[in-house]
Amino acid sequence: MPRFSHMVQQAVRQRLAARDAALSPFAMRETTSLGRTLPEEAPSLRGEYQRDRDRIVHSKAFRRLKHKTQVFIAPAGDHFVTRLTHTLEVAQVGRTIARALNLNEDLVEAMALGHDLGHTPFGHVGEQALDHLSPGGFRHSQQSLRVVDLLEKEGEGLNLTRETRQGILNHSKPRDDLLRLESDDLTLETQVCRLADAVAYINHDIGDALRAGLIQQEDLPRQAVALLGQRHSERINTLVVDIVESSWAATGEVPLSPETRPAITMSPPVAQAVNLLREFMFQAVYIPASSGPEGVVANRLINLLYHHFLQHPQELPSALAKEDQPLEQRVVDHVASMTDQFALLLAERSWPGSTDRVFSGRLL
Repeated sequence: MPRFSHMVQQAVRQRLAARDAALSPFAMRETTSLGRTLPEEAPSLRGEYQRDRDRIVHSKAFRRLKHKTQVFIAPAGDHFVTRLTHTLEVAQVGRTIARALNLNEDLVEAMALGHDLGHTPFGHVGEQALDHLSPGGFRHSQQSLRVVDLLEKEGEGLNLTRETRQGILNHSKPRDDLLRLESDDLTLETQVCRLADAVAYINHDIGDALRAGLIQQEDLPRQAVALLGQRHSERINTLVVDIVESSWAATGEVPLSPETRPAITMSPPVAQAVNLLREFMFQAVYIPASSGPEGVVANRLINLLYHHFLQHPQELPSALAKEDQPLEQRVVDHVASMTDQFALLLAERSWPGSTDRVFSGRLL
């Protein structure tokens, strides 16, 4: 049996190596990976990026995503998007694009599944609150990297590859132009993850906003709808197809000059339509949702929790209590890790009535 097992492992490793070698010349390969901070023996039946994906999926931070807000805080309905369902949609869109362009699908999936692990309770309201409270500011992309590097496994971290870590850290996009890159050395897989994130959240957030009655179908920018489509599935398909067609050079099947490096992009008309739709969502959905009754209460709860743990550090979890980090950072790590449910329950126990009955019967 051991001999047969070794033969099977060898066959699987050869098959994985052949798939790796058949990728686009611009794809990230395991043979060119920068590896992990702590070197490890290669897995017997998986690639290194598959190992990253599996570690993320089995992490506690990943499980908590099911009870974290995407946009609408404590929505009164079963079909609103959570941070977990958003993450799964990003992975699905990203894998489709990566496979079509012959890029490293396993790497894109690992990035996508880990990109929001550091998100706060109460969505962007929570992020904005911690950004104002934390002496060094707060960005969920940076916190996601802290989660996989330092906080998971009781402070041991997940020891992910540098390529997966790059995608997690660099998935956020500037508000003015989602195609603008802040760095010139991002892998194509990281660029895929960035656009997959935008494709997913813009479209499912529209669905949630319609479901919540915050906007009506006719409110959507006509120019964007005319080009991208009226329905959710139409817009997703239009965007994914356009990204693949506009980024076809990433396959290596298009002659390029030696100094030219392909990018993951969109055609100018589609990019303009997406930016228009995205800005509409900021003005009509994201900003109003943050300033509504739930957003105001959520902001207050984050402030209460932050200051409470600053004053009572002995109540921090034991793993954080031992961390060699400033108290403010440890408090941020704890508050950011909370689910909406846990933050609300803790607040109501500590300060009865602090939720102002806004969330009564919904999450508590």
